[in-house]
Amino acid sequence: MAESAVTFLLDKLAPLFENELQLLRGGREEIVYVRGELERIRAFLRVADTLEESDEEVKVWVKQIRDVAHETEDILDEFTILLAHDHASGLYGLIHKLSCCIKNMKARYRIASQIKAINSRIRNISDGHRRLRQKFCVAEQGSSSTSTGWQDRREDALLLDMTDLVGIEERKSKLVGWLVDGRSGREVVSLAGMGGLGKTTLAKQVYDDAEVKKHFSVHAWITVSRSYKMEELLKDIVQQLFAAERKPVPKNLESQNSSQLKSKIKEVLQKRRYLIVLDDVWHVNEWDAVKYALPTNNCGSRVMLTTRNADLAFTSRIESEGKVYNLEPLLPEESWTLFCRKTFRGNSCPRHLEDICKNILRKCEGLPLAIVAISGVLAAKDKRRIDEWEMVRRSLGAEIEDNNKLLNLKKVLSLSFNDLPYYLKSCFLYVSIFPEDHLIEHMKLIRLWVAEGFVEAKYGKELEDVAEDYFNELLNRSLLQVAETASDGRVKTCRPHDLLREIIISKSRDQNFAVIAKDQNATWPDKIRRLSIHYTVRNVQLNRCVSQLRSLFMFGVVEKSPLRTLFPNGFRLLHVLDLQGAPIKMFPVQVMNLYYLRYLSLKETRVSRVPSYIGKLQHLETLNLKHTYVTELPDEILKLQRLRHLLVYRYKFESYAHFHSKNGFKSLDKIGQLQSLQKLCFVEANHGNGNIMIELGKLTKLRRLGVVKLRREDGKSLCSSIENLRNLRALSLLSVEEDEILDLEHLFSPPPLLQRLYLTGRLETLPHWIPNLESLVRVHLKWSRLKCDPLESLQVLPNLVHLELLQVYEGDTLCFKVGGFKKLKLLGIDKFDELRCVEVEVGALPRVEKLSIQRCKLLEKAPLGIEHLTKLKVLEFFDMPRELIQTLLSDEQGGDYGRVKHIPEVYSTYWRDGGWEVSSLESFNDSSRPSPVIRSQELHTRWK
Repeated sequence: MAESAVTFLLDKLAPLFENELQLLRGGREEIVYVRGELERIRAFLRVADTLEESDEEVKVWVKQIRDVAHETEDILDEFTILLAHDHASGLYGLIHKLSCCIKNMKARYRIASQIKAINSRIRNISDGHRRLRQKFCVAEQGSSSTSTGWQDRREDALLLDMTDLVGIEERKSKLVGWLVDGRSGREVVSLAGMGGLGKTTLAKQVYDDAEVKKHFSVHAWITVSRSYKMEELLKDIVQQLFAAERKPVPKNLESQNSSQLKSKIKEVLQKRRYLIVLDDVWHVNEWDAVKYALPTNNCGSRVMLTTRNADLAFTSRIESEGKVYNLEPLLPEESWTLFCRKTFRGNSCPRHLEDICKNILRKCEGLPLAIVAISGVLAAKDKRRIDEWEMVRRSLGAEIEDNNKLLNLKKVLSLSFNDLPYYLKSCFLYVSIFPEDHLIEHMKLIRLWVAEGFVEAKYGKELEDVAEDYFNELLNRSLLQVAETASDGRVKTCRPHDLLREIIISKSRDQNFAVIAKDQNATWPDKIRRLSIHYTVRNVQLNRCVSQLRSLFMFGVVEKSPLRTLFPNGFRLLHVLDLQGAPIKMFPVQVMNLYYLRYLSLKETRVSRVPSYIGKLQHLETLNLKHTYVTELPDEILKLQRLRHLLVYRYKFESYAHFHSKNGFKSLDKIGQLQSLQKLCFVEANHGNGNIMIELGKLTKLRRLGVVKLRREDGKSLCSSIENLRNLRALSLLSVEEDEILDLEHLFSPPPLLQRLYLTGRLETLPHWIPNLESLVRVHLKWSRLKCDPLESLQVLPNLVHLELLQVYEGDTLCFKVGGFKKLKLLGIDKFDELRCVEVEVGALPRVEKLSIQRCKLLEKAPLGIEHLTKLKVLEFFDMPRELIQTLLSDEQGGDYGRVKHIPEVYSTYWRDGGWEVSSLESFNDSSRPSPVIRSQELHTRWK
């Protein structure tokens, strides 16, 4: 992790050499020395990272480097602030400038002196590096005792008895079937999942299965260690193959190179039906190095990989037309069985310990290794001492850190982190700032990484695109888990495994990456880089330890604490300030001094006005004012030339019978000056000098645009501007009134990358350009009131996944024809006032999984042909005629029960006795099953 700090500092030094360094009198030579030494040291830091946990001397050395890098960065940032003073004009400005010059001269001498002191420390660190060089050389050769110990523990997984395994039979049966059945060509079967799920254990059970042994004439089990060497791996395969054939190993084996070894393996396997298991493959290049030695014969051969890397599993599947088995955590009942078996020696859990044990088990999240390891700790506890068990529940993170019985668990979970490149280590440690069970917004995390400077620029890519690659790599490595997805498949929120979170919190604390403040009396380090204040902390006083502070977060803090206690003078190096949900009504005046601020979120606060001094935040990239009371922005916002994401809107909820209109902000007349903007939501069109629509066309980097309160006369200029926005992925347009026409017929060259389209307002005809957008995956049309059926045009969209139609068509019949909507999965039909019949032809809507029909008062029967929708999982009716429900229940002639009974979930929601009542088909048929009543506000939240 020190590598990340040093690399970040070196990147920051580069522009100084080109620009301001000459202004730092007497300091240039010192800075040159700092850069040179840090560049030399950086080459060894990646190796040092692997030794840091096991070698105290290396750990101290790495900490010294990290501290020096951080302090040097602080000095340079302070120097940059000195150069950035904005002086007023006139006599006052002249006096102020003279005063600043005197102060700056003194400050420059001070900074030069500080850099000399830094140099002295770097010389000592370099001396330490020379003493440690022998350790680094040994580590680079991959012969550390750490690797050997880990190898021993992997072999333990191969010796487990069946009584130690739970929930394995069904998984094993499926994998055995994949190996012995299927086509005659060579296939690769990958077993993927996070560390500790039991991939090796399951693979060994499959490998040793009698049917598998009988089916394949040649078998080999190869463990691929992280520090493997190609030739050693190939020699291992040769030795196992010759042992299986009961032949002597070639005498010249040790002298053969990789090419000769691959040829020998291929020669042995060419005409045999073989099974090769490659256990614990980490990277695609490891598989690439071996795969050409394994012949693609037509004997029905199989290769089985176990890996934590989902990208590797996917790649091997594509190459060989193989299969991927994503190993899932144990089910709750399986977890409980294993937990009781290991904790209570097969006996049931004492009733007085059940709540505590289930709470501990919940943190294991179905991870077999975690359940077994923690059970080993609990098995030694006195069952009469509830306090001992409660202590484990409260301090599980400390147990993982200090308890030798959990050493293996810590090692397994840490391996994936240790394998990360330095830039991903910073990104993953950042996840530790979020509270337990907090669902982390995907796009928020992307913006935060960019603001922190973790993301390296790559030619031809925006920083957000590179950050997206980082995010996907953490998902592929099973370090982040997808928590929620949008209907079109985009990841909305994510989270780490609970125990993995405990590991990175520990690492974050050890490396002074971040401090989590959830205990009023906790001991903090001398200097803090990032501070995350959680729910339970009250009256926060930050009058110390903050000179290096770069980020401040508040999660769920409701105590009203004066903001001046949060913003002492030492805060001016802050990059990230997230006050989401904080109990504040005024824009914090202290923000004006945060020169380096890149990310500011006041989301869900009661702030209603943004002051003019916002223009001082020259580095600001993200301004999030969602769900505040801000309705206009000062002209000074136009000075923020680095602003990339401007989010200002809130939902206005009146009743569920009407669309949830959004309030945006009054647009600035020259908003086109914000050339870096990528996301702009939501601009109100009915304000300003009439040039707003033209100004939007200048924002050519926009990817997401939302405009509200559109008038018919805005149409022509809006369409002209949209044609300039070639990077647009999402477009949301809302008319000023329900009856106001959205005039979109002047758009002749729509953005080719557009994926999501939301149109709210009356349309004279469906825009002619919509059917040409092949990238569209999601379309919402509301209040369109078209005279012609829009399905004819929409059904040709080749990638459409989600379609929502609200009061779109005034006809009495909707017909879904065969051949259309080939990828549609979610379909919503709402408030079609004249609709009497919905028809589905055989073969139409082949992939629809959810169909929702709402407030269609004249529709009295389920869609004709609904029985043909074989993929349909959910059929939902909302506020529909009682007659329709009655036909659903009827199995007699004219009833619909027979046509919908194959659908797993059928629901109806209707108003009764002052609340919305949700009933399933089963509860209609069984009066003894109560139906939950949901009040209208709760229903709004649920549907939103």
